[in-house]
Amino acid sequence: MNVMTRLATAVSLASLFPFAALAADAKGTVEVVHWWTSGGEAAAVKVLRELVEKEGFTWKDGAVAGGAGSAAMTVLKTRVVSGNPPGAAQIKGPDLQEWGALDLLAPLDEVAQANGWDGLLSKTVVRTMQYDGQYVAVPVNIHRVNWLWINPQVFEKAGIDQAPTTLEELYAAGDKLKAAGFIPLAHGGQPWQDGTLFEGLVLSVMGAEGYHKAFVEIDEATLVSPQMTEVFTALKKLSTYMDDNRAGRDWNLATAQVIDGKAGMQIMGDWAKSEWTAAGKVAGKDYQCVPMPGTAGSYTYNIDSVAMFKLNSPDDIAAQHALARIALEPEFQYVFNQNKGSIPVRSDLDMSQFDSCAQASMRDFQEADKNGKLEPSMAHSMATNLAVQGAIFDVVTNFMSEKNADPSKAGAQIYAAIKAAQ
Repeated sequence: MNVMTRLATAVSLASLFPFAALAADAKGTVEVVHWWTSGGEAAAVKVLRELVEKEGFTWKDGAVAGGAGSAAMTVLKTRVVSGNPPGAAQIKGPDLQEWGALDLLAPLDEVAQANGWDGLLSKTVVRTMQYDGQYVAVPVNIHRVNWLWINPQVFEKAGIDQAPTTLEELYAAGDKLKAAGFIPLAHGGQPWQDGTLFEGLVLSVMGAEGYHKAFVEIDEATLVSPQMTEVFTALKKLSTYMDDNRAGRDWNLATAQVIDGKAGMQIMGDWAKSEWTAAGKVAGKDYQCVPMPGTAGSYTYNIDSVAMFKLNSPDDIAAQHALARIALEPEFQYVFNQNKGSIPVRSDLDMSQFDSCAQASMRDFQEADKNGKLEPSMAHSMATNLAVQGAIFDVVTNFMSEKNADPSKAGAQIYAAIKAAQ
């Protein structure tokens, strides 16, 4: 069941209530529902808030922690059903299309044209931010998902002299880390984290073309193929390098295990870098970032974006437009992405102001875009809608928790679950 189906009733209910303008000062208020709540993320979004308030508008914070956004989306849907939508919300990927189809999002073409967005953004980003040819959201960054984070001091203690570039080398590093008394692979036992690891393995085993067929095209032959059996076999192998107490652990706590020297590695998107930055660590010295083994040359992306909901108050609409404009201005793009761990969504900024991981990410993004190996993240709501994503998560998480799960059957289980969710 997708967003449109779940919200069909919401639209009719909402029509019974006028969209009440939010309480605002003379220059208007923008209430923002989002899930930027970890240490590094909170520091990043604080920058946006301060820039909006600097222009005299009021920012009403609607942060909702947990679930990689699923909890925030539940809050958002409840607000829409009650006829009280926020001014803005963190919405991304295919869900933008589904919210747009419900005629709830406010167009931003006026802001986009006045500020030259078409010339600043890659075509991939533009397509993602538009519904029916109109901008309905402003992108704030580009995250790379297929990263491996390494504590080089832990590697040295375990006798590992270089970062793994293949799955076999990853297993070998895991064995040495385990023998030396470290947690080889830090991981949080949450469905979206399991999904992040799983999509990285699909990219590693199947390549960009196989990944696209599996998660964008939902191709049955790919999902039930022998290669998918290889993916689940690798997933079972990697699970043996995780600690047994990971259930429910937040991603940033898993990152902290690597930062604190308790674990050697973490497979996670580059928002993990925000935790290293917040801890005062330096890229290339205190930690290493390399593409997840087997995925060099490919790039799974997650674009954070903020969509605006239709409101009646001219003052609050002005606040929405100010938020959209500020989000793409250089001042915010530099500071936000340096705190968030991501790279700017603009193509014209000086990357020498960023650390070595961000510079590598920008180079790889541009190369993958040129070579057709830029792929939307399934685990982070860029490749498919939340219903299909949830179906994949369920199968993957159940597989990881079931000791005797059969890798040869898991692909068929995913395909069946997807078809039931569509």
